[in-house]
Amino acid sequence: MRKPKLPFVYFICLLFVGVLLAAAPANNGYQVGDTARDFKLKNVDGKMMSMADYKNAKGFIVTFTCNTCPYSVAYEDRIIDLHKKYAPKGYPVIAINPNDVNVSPKDSYADMQKRAKEKSFPFAYLHDETQEITKAYGATRTPHLYIVQKQKDGNYKVAYIGTIDDNSRDASKVEKKYAEAALDELVANKAVSQPSTKAIGCTIKWKEA
Repeated sequence: MRKPKLPFVYFICLLFVGVLLAAAPANNGYQVGDTARDFKLKNVDGKMMSMADYKNAKGFIVTFTCNTCPYSVAYEDRIIDLHKKYAPKGYPVIAINPNDVNVSPKDSYADMQKRAKEKSFPFAYLHDETQEITKAYGATRTPHLYIVQKQKDGNYKVAYIGTIDDNSRDASKVEKKYAEAALDELVANKAVSQPSTKAIGCTIKWKEA
């Protein structure tokens, strides 16, 4: 008995899903407790920078963000505030733009420099042109936070992954400041009580396969 043929529309849907899965990297990045790799990426000042350059840092607020995502823009001032509050305590922000410029032209290096100047970013704003670091960390959204803590052996342990707080739309209505709570516990040499939350933001603009 001959098997019934798949409807044409169903076949097209399966093909479309397959293309999407092929284009989006699998999320095989870090989990809380993993050792995070260092990186050497170009800052908006033209210099190559890495976590190892911060000799006195106790850890970092590694933030995957960009110029164009409305969520990233909404969180810019809060990211600046995180840096101003916690850099003196040993946890500076390092922002990384993961978006492919061919997919998102306004996330170009020149536009990054312009945005950093407009907002007077007090932290490094790096360009992950190859997206290698973004894939290694497993970031999927902008913004997506990875708080890492420097260990005695010089490695960086992932202590928190997720979002900044519980209100991406309105900073004045935030009730839970997840990132701040994690950082306060780390500064006090305590274990992070809520080490992961769901990152809320735009999907990262990956390079075409």
